[in-house]
Amino acid sequence: MSREQAILVGCQLAGVDDERFRYSMEELASLVATANGEVAAELTQKREAPHPATYIGKGKTEELAALVKELEPDLVVFNSELSPSQARNLTRMLGDVKVIDRTQLILDIFAQRARSKEGKLQVELAQLEYMLPRLSGQGEALSRLGGGIGTRGPGETKLETDRRHIRRRIDDIKAELRRVAEHRGRYRERRQKNQAFQVALVGYTNAGKSTIFNRLTAADSLEENLLFATLDPLTRKCVLPCGYTVLVTDTVGFIQDLPTALVAAFRSTLEEVTEADLLLHVVDSSHPDYVAHERTVSRLLAELGASSIPMVTVYNKSDQKASEFIPTTTASIMISALSAADIDRLRCFLEEAVKRQMARYDVSIPSGEGKLLARLKSDTILHEWHYNEQGGTYDCQGYVLPTHPLYGELQSFQR
Repeated sequence: MSREQAILVGCQLAGVDDERFRYSMEELASLVATANGEVAAELTQKREAPHPATYIGKGKTEELAALVKELEPDLVVFNSELSPSQARNLTRMLGDVKVIDRTQLILDIFAQRARSKEGKLQVELAQLEYMLPRLSGQGEALSRLGGGIGTRGPGETKLETDRRHIRRRIDDIKAELRRVAEHRGRYRERRQKNQAFQVALVGYTNAGKSTIFNRLTAADSLEENLLFATLDPLTRKCVLPCGYTVLVTDTVGFIQDLPTALVAAFRSTLEEVTEADLLLHVVDSSHPDYVAHERTVSRLLAELGASSIPMVTVYNKSDQKASEFIPTTTASIMISALSAADIDRLRCFLEEAVKRQMARYDVSIPSGEGKLLARLKSDTILHEWHYNEQGGTYDCQGYVLPTHPLYGELQSFQR
């Protein structure tokens, strides 16, 4: 399949340093590649503020028009969100070429990659909400006569019909998403009733979350060196070295300037993050701008109301780490997800992080309480236990979730 040719356009505004702007343009090129496109040329400009009519200045717009005429690309991609009027003006000035912005590009990628019914509905909702204010009509040429008594005259424009149709479809999708969210909520309630410890993998897109998820859980989530390779959350069991089982969820990757419509549309999916007992933040240590990636993830977690959840950091791709890389937190481990030995180290690291979220117990269980002992083995981290012949009891030490019913039961057996 032939790849669409694209011209990238970036505008470096006041307050954005050269390095950050360069990384942003490189990320835009990666997004184009993920959407099966190819960069034909790149045009950049420095401005104090965007031009209200065309985003870039008049001279740059003329330069872009000449470049479009020369290269005949399939589309022009702007690195920032364009207002409806800017998009219309640019389309009129550049001719037949399709003009899109960063938000539309991300929406297109999400549309290609959504697999579940919920994912597809969320993407369609975000696309329609983005499209609604950008519809433009052609005046009387799109008018039609209304039918029936008292409705003679120019009637309803095609534009108004389209808007009403889109609004109706948005309402239908929202209703359907509420039903799907309720279904997901029932699954979540069942997991909480079973008192399973829940770990959510979060991080910037393409940090290696899905590879780590697959190695920890022996799952088959999609692994690709592309942005947004995984959209739909997957939850699988992971057995820690001590034998305790936790549930690990792989979530959608974050990105700088993630469209607000997408954050809103994917809120039900991202609720998996807010319900977790522990967040495993995966960071790509090979990326030169890894610090900005960490800040982006922290900001989006705060927006989701998940910033209070305990979090540890996994610096991935240690075999390719950037020369100037320095960990920004001590609650971290550095690994390569492709190394079996590193995954074993990660399991041990995860076990210690899980223990820190639990309460320690030291109890003597009467030998007749076989069922309770079995529950300690399955529902808690039983660190150490032995039979005390003098007292006829099992002396047990371990860790249990403070919210687990066992926590209260064990209080009467404390040594």
